Amino acid sequence: MAKKKKVFILDTNVVLHDHKCIYNFENNDVILPIVVLEELDKFKKGNDQIHYQAREFVRDLNKISGEKLFNEGVPLGPKQGKLFVATGKPFTKEMQDSFFEKSADHRILAIALYVKEEFNTRVVTLITKDINLRMKAKSLGLNSEDYTTDKVKDIDVLDKGVQIHEDFDPKAIEELYQSDGIPEEEFPIQDLPANQYFVLRNTNKSVLAYFDPFNKLIKRVEKSGSFGIEPRNAEQTFSLNALMNQNIKLVSLTGKAGTGKTLLALAAALQQNKSFKQILLARPIVPLANRDLGFLPGDVNDKIGPYMQPLFDNLSVIKHSHGNKSRENIIIEEMQRDEQLVITPLAYIRGRSLSDVYFIVDEAQNLTPHEVKTIITRAGAGTKIIFTGDIEQIDSPYLDKTSNGLAYLTEKMKGQDIFAHVNLIKGERSYLAELASDLL
Repeated sequence: MAKKKKVFILDTNVVLHDHKCIYNFENNDVILPIVVLEELDKFKKGNDQIHYQAREFVRDLNKISGEKLFNEGVPLGPKQGKLFVATGKPFTKEMQDSFFEKSADHRILAIALYVKEEFNTRVVTLITKDINLRMKAKSLGLNSEDYTTDKVKDIDVLDKGVQIHEDFDPKAIEELYQSDGIPEEEFPIQDLPANQYFVLRNTNKSVLAYFDPFNKLIKRVEKSGSFGIEPRNAEQTFSLNALMNQNIKLVSLTGKAGTGKTLLALAAALQQNKSFKQILLARPIVPLANRDLGFLPGDVNDKIGPYMQPLFDNLSVIKHSHGNKSRENIIIEEMQRDEQLVITPLAYIRGRSLSDVYFIVDEAQNLTPHEVKTIITRAGAGTKIIFTGDIEQIDSPYLDKTSNGLAYLTEKMKGQDIFAHVNLIKGERSYLAELASDLL
């Protein structure tokens, strides 16, 4: 017996999260409240990713639109359901008693209640990334769920620290010190993912190692600094190895504040400045209380300056590790002057083709999976992209630990030859910062 089709009603934030969302509900029907179209009008102009999502969705909708959209529905494609647009509906007595304001969210709820009555033999679910709206829906007896299509299934991959193998064969450890590496098939640990980092120990000796997928060898990782910045622990040593490895084109560094993610990425970039035409440091701007930057005083530099300051702070740390008139500081100043080293909001990168660029994206936990995909697909020949962030510190209101772009990227790319991930756990900023991060 064939399963009865379900009905999914979409909130505006789902569309702004993924403009292809209407195609991700298999053969079930999708209803778009007319309120959503009204709200999308406010997002069509602008440079941020949500404005792009709004424009792309409206373009897609235009291709499949027609009179049937409002009554019979329009098929979304083979083995998929239909798309409907639902016009405004009156508030029920229960809604009038519960919600005095006729906001966009409440108008969506009114439509959802009407649809539930209209399709009373089918399961009707409101899909929204707004937790409060989900709670309001459930208070009215409506099914409501988060949009989970791009959620990470195994978040443990981002929580793990350095893998340590105790009581390891001392002969294998000695061989790693004496040779260029141990062939994969001869190594005691099998089925290692590409670029997996780990520590091997026994009572007398230890070694840092990783699996090189290109040469099929387990290799020793040597502790070495970059541009005056020395690694202080195994995690930082592994990070610098991935950042400096020319075969690895995509790196994700996760970890709490103070673990050195951005500093290491910048130091590695400067160390390799002759191998790339440009070093770009960018971060998404997430305005406080979701207010647009336009309300802030001053010109564009005044508005974005505070958001970029942490990147400049990391650059200052590197500059201060050398003398004022050192060769390294002269190189940094020349690169900034010639725009070979650029610190900028992420929105200003959109539309560019990135060839021979060392591209560091900071605070990547505030990006959606689609935004991360958009950035990576801009990569041209010779480009290396680094994503850094802390999945425990998300500022975007509609992202969480399992739905942000940094977690999604790390899960999907794990095991690929040109990808490496390191989760940094030990803070190195100061004992005070480490204590606050752990206890507060």
